[in-house]
Amino acid sequence: MKREETMRSYLNLGHVTIERVSPQIDGGRYRPKAVVGDSVPVQADIIRDGPDLLLCVIRYKGPGDARWSEAPMRLLENDRYGGEFTPTSIGRYKFTIEAWTDHFGTWARALARRVEVGQDVELELEEGRLLLEKHLRLVSATDRKKLARALEVISAGGGSTSGGFKDKRVAALLDPGLRDIMRARHSREGASTYRPALELRVDRERARTGAWYEFFPRSTGRKGSHGTFVTSARLLPKIAAMGFDVVYLPPIHPIGVTNRKGKNNSLQAGPTDVGVPWAIGAPEGGHATVHPQLGTIKDFDDFAAAANKLGIEVALDFAIQCSPDHPWVKEHPEWFHHRPDGTIKYAENPPKKYQDVYPINFDTDNARELWDSLKQIVDFWISHGVKIFRVDNPHTKPFQFWEWLIAAVQEERPEVIFLAEAFTRPKVMRNLAKLGFSQSYTYFTWRNSKWEIIEYLTELTQSEMALYYRPNFFVNTQDILHEYLQIGGPPAFKIRLVLAGLLSPTYGVYSGFEFFENVPREPGTEEYLNSEKYELRSRDYAAENTLMPYISQINEIRRKYPPLGQFTNLHFHSADTDSMLAFSKSSPGADPILVVVNLNPFRWEECTVHLDLPQLGLDSSHPFEVQDLITGASYLWHGADNYVKLDPWREPAHIFVVRK
Repeated sequence: MKREETMRSYLNLGHVTIERVSPQIDGGRYRPKAVVGDSVPVQADIIRDGPDLLLCVIRYKGPGDARWSEAPMRLLENDRYGGEFTPTSIGRYKFTIEAWTDHFGTWARALARRVEVGQDVELELEEGRLLLEKHLRLVSATDRKKLARALEVISAGGGSTSGGFKDKRVAALLDPGLRDIMRARHSREGASTYRPALELRVDRERARTGAWYEFFPRSTGRKGSHGTFVTSARLLPKIAAMGFDVVYLPPIHPIGVTNRKGKNNSLQAGPTDVGVPWAIGAPEGGHATVHPQLGTIKDFDDFAAAANKLGIEVALDFAIQCSPDHPWVKEHPEWFHHRPDGTIKYAENPPKKYQDVYPINFDTDNARELWDSLKQIVDFWISHGVKIFRVDNPHTKPFQFWEWLIAAVQEERPEVIFLAEAFTRPKVMRNLAKLGFSQSYTYFTWRNSKWEIIEYLTELTQSEMALYYRPNFFVNTQDILHEYLQIGGPPAFKIRLVLAGLLSPTYGVYSGFEFFENVPREPGTEEYLNSEKYELRSRDYAAENTLMPYISQINEIRRKYPPLGQFTNLHFHSADTDSMLAFSKSSPGADPILVVVNLNPFRWEECTVHLDLPQLGLDSSHPFEVQDLITGASYLWHGADNYVKLDPWREPAHIFVVRK
């Protein structure tokens, strides 16, 4: 019996084998990512025993679709077939490949060859007639009439077929229109389907493209007074004028008093010290409560509504940790780590200590309730209009929790976006992205030399990471003030802005960047002096000589030119000095964008840029115009080699639109 079952299983396999299907990650364990409207390329090695031809299609099914849709595939080379489909809604898609023997195409090929050499093909014509009759019931009513007319010609006969391709019967059966009908509605008897079906995560455009602005609402008060959601709303028009799409707020919850940190991370807090927002929780409440000095939940709703009217989304920090004063400490002591003496452990990242924060113990015996409670927090803020969460240190929490949480949330609200704030080992960062995070922080902040930028961006855009890792290039954060900004002056800020905003579809700015804030707490550290994490920092948004007009220009360029909203279309061009970087982005139907940047913030640099002309849709026989989108100046270039000189104290970069 076992032998018969084995034979039966092999007999049902069919003649076609489907292998090496892409896109897929780790054998289908994880989902590649796409955005609504993307053309998703699908390829596979598809082989059939014997000389017969084959046909194949991509089959795909979106969330809520009752039936599978199909897209054609074509032979690329060496038994490699390819095609594409376009998802039209957000959520989880399934896709696979179905392939079968092309009996009509195989027959038509043989008929043509026989006619070419003058052989008698009467039997072949009869075979063709039978094939058409077999397919009559498979085609539409309109196509059925076309097949019927071809059958009439064949049935009418014609004597000898010595007329070759001029014979009416031969011409009718080899008609390209008939071939197209048969290809589209061919019998799929004995078809092979790739199993199991693969999955694709499809998001809205904001998951890939956006300009983020981070600010602390508590710092928006006048003359050093504590800010509120009301005063924060007054800042929104300024943020919108700079062209930002997302405002990211650090935690807005009550802040604990026990072990509260003072200015510059001092262990001794004074009576007026406001504490660290990531020390979440106080008698007023925890993660589903707003800090009373910021206002009420209605005030937050009004703030979010004001942002939405300006075309800005609100991203909220989701930090899974508690202050010693968080209600959970008393309600659920089992959710925390305990020392042998019974006290709760505070957070540490040696040599750093966070005495004002208790990490969560995910290995608690009460994990189910913990997980549900954390999801309830996310659900609460979604109910108040938050669709984007910046997740604090996700790499310090269990991977399986994130995979469950993100899937559970997006199953109910597929528009929700999660950003992983994880500056850690590369494979850990990649795994978080595979598990479902919509976007990820990157090493961009520490990639400042030409070779580092090219190497890192090539990895992000050309390796398997391009299938699932969406970068968010923050130029600075409340935790990171890179040495390049500390010593490079205003030119360094412009250079890093250009690189972040034009290399990546999504990038972020922490407030203070536009004011050239660059003083470290001490030499050799990336911490800000008088860090806003520990105190209020009022800023004069009406001040002159800021970077705000330049930020507005960069964001306007990003919005106006579609190639900049993509990532894998990035191409580097050669420049004959290590201080000059040249890259371009192109997309069908749009003028390419070519950027040349002086990476040296201290002095002018010059070079010859060696352009890859075909990449820009150009050839060496015709001149072309490049117009600088910052200065408006235009240049007529001819050929691949062109001279560029850039003074960082005037303009550190050319941002060219290329016109033929």
